[in-house]
Amino acid sequence: MCGIIGYTGPRKATEVLLSGLSRLEYRGYDSAGIAVIKGKKLQVTRKQGKLSVLIEELKHSPVGGHTGIGHTRWATHGAPNDTNAHPHTNHEKGITVVHNGIIENYSDLKKELIKKGYVFLSETDTEVIAHLIADNYDGDLLKAVRDTLRELEGSFAIAVMRREEEGRVVGARRDSPLIAGIGKGERFLASDVPAILEYTKEIIYLDNDEIINITPQGHSVHDKNGSPLKKKISRITWDITQAEKGGYKHFMLKEIFEQPDILRRLISKRVRKGRIFFEELSISPKDLAKIKDIAIVACGTAYHAGMVGKYILEKEVKVPAWVDQASEFRYRDPVIGKDTLVIVISQSGETADTLAGLREAKKKGATVLAVCNVLGSTIAREADGIIYTLAGPEIAVASTKAYTAQIATLFLFTYYLAAIKKVKGHNEKNFINEIKKIPEKAESFLNAYHTKKNVLGAYAAEFHNYYLSRNNKSCFLYLARNINYPNALEGALKLKEVSYISAEGYPAGEMKHGPIALIDENPWVVCIAVRAATYDKMISNIREIKARGGIVMTVMTEGDELAKDKSINYVIEVPDVREELSPLLVVLPLQLLAYYVAREFGYDIDKPRNLAKSVTVE
Repeated sequence: MCGIIGYTGPRKATEVLLSGLSRLEYRGYDSAGIAVIKGKKLQVTRKQGKLSVLIEELKHSPVGGHTGIGHTRWATHGAPNDTNAHPHTNHEKGITVVHNGIIENYSDLKKELIKKGYVFLSETDTEVIAHLIADNYDGDLLKAVRDTLRELEGSFAIAVMRREEEGRVVGARRDSPLIAGIGKGERFLASDVPAILEYTKEIIYLDNDEIINITPQGHSVHDKNGSPLKKKISRITWDITQAEKGGYKHFMLKEIFEQPDILRRLISKRVRKGRIFFEELSISPKDLAKIKDIAIVACGTAYHAGMVGKYILEKEVKVPAWVDQASEFRYRDPVIGKDTLVIVISQSGETADTLAGLREAKKKGATVLAVCNVLGSTIAREADGIIYTLAGPEIAVASTKAYTAQIATLFLFTYYLAAIKKVKGHNEKNFINEIKKIPEKAESFLNAYHTKKNVLGAYAAEFHNYYLSRNNKSCFLYLARNINYPNALEGALKLKEVSYISAEGYPAGEMKHGPIALIDENPWVVCIAVRAATYDKMISNIREIKARGGIVMTVMTEGDELAKDKSINYVIEVPDVREELSPLLVVLPLQLLAYYVAREFGYDIDKPRNLAKSVTVE
């Protein structure tokens, strides 16, 4: 949520800031702005709407200078408009601030500042920070920021400048991500790596309550008491081209088609000489062997991946496993302890609720394993152990490749854990042989359904026409059983995220307990009926839907005789694979269907309304 960029060095600050903000658009935003210092003059430009609106404004009223901060805002306090857009400024002392996060005690702070004579122009909590730093300023900006942090409650990442100090930017964070980039004769701040990867691959990851001071010549990092810290500089291994579209019209489509290669890389990295291993795990086999139950904590798409993980963990490891939405886990009193393994899953590694769940689990003495995509993220650093999903940068807001990478990682970890616990009947070799076939099968499916016979695009066009003819009254139901039930939820989520069509996922066995009331000629029903132990049950569900006039789109195994059944309106065939691995293939047409439906409606697929890539505030 929101994006921060800061720069000081020899380049034109505006160019760096706008480039960085464009690479942070995927995080979700409703306004954008920059502030640049030149010759003790502070130039601030803020505009509601897309970044293109800000760029157009700067063409008419350009600003010069080599030190600046920029921001894309996702509204939390105050409506999206020019006044509430960042940066926010205390004009008397020339303090300007950009901020990600939520200041929970801003109302009390605002009242006190108003009593002191400070005038507020916006409805935001961020403006409090600018006035508070000004109030604490006595000639030392770093100290003023440090004193201000002590008064703030909530989450934040901030970048701060003072009008009279060209060439200097101060940053700080608590529970919202902030990194620094180290270049030759220049320094950067950003909320995420893609914003600055064009300029440097040398990165410092800031931890909670750390403050960084950057100038073109150098940087220094301090703790909340002002003591200097020596921070490790990490080198990013992926290239900026991985965060670009590469010829695809949208990042979402590109990332769907990257999945076979990601699965190949993941399997190749994790399997050597016929055995599964995780070099970065950091939790000893001895400690893992003592685990008696497993809790999986995540949000959104990662939660659905965790649901798949629950099925396979219980089946293969023979220990109780349960899944909880992080936003619920953090506010109850989960019964966990030293014999519990808590697996937290987050693409970004910065998800606020998941991070809070991690901390709650550690407080109760559980061992925490993070399944994460982003190197050096807060969740990765705070967990007892980490497994990276190796999916590379995911730019589209609607997650696709991170989901399959998370599922594959959970599969691999399951068999790794089963071997450690010496589960009777465990067959790691057979599993490895089977999962190695998945990337080729996934690639075969994607090539067939996109380049040769794009039936999913055709189905989406038919739905679009049908939807318009029914005065926008149609909706989608997704039904599945057992290990593919999470895919029914994920398919519905993808459709809602990018096409704004009402869609719900259900376990098919629950259909007669309520959802069947929705079946008439309007609902389109996606039924996942691949070869599985519950196959016959799914066929019965399909018959019940057809008997009530529902429009059925069935995901089935390639070569299934069911494809010839003329009562089924639309058929999607996926390659044959054993049931437990089928979620990795079944999800592909569900992702593509959501993409093509959104395309038919002409929506902004990579940046759907009201959504952010990384939810770093409650």
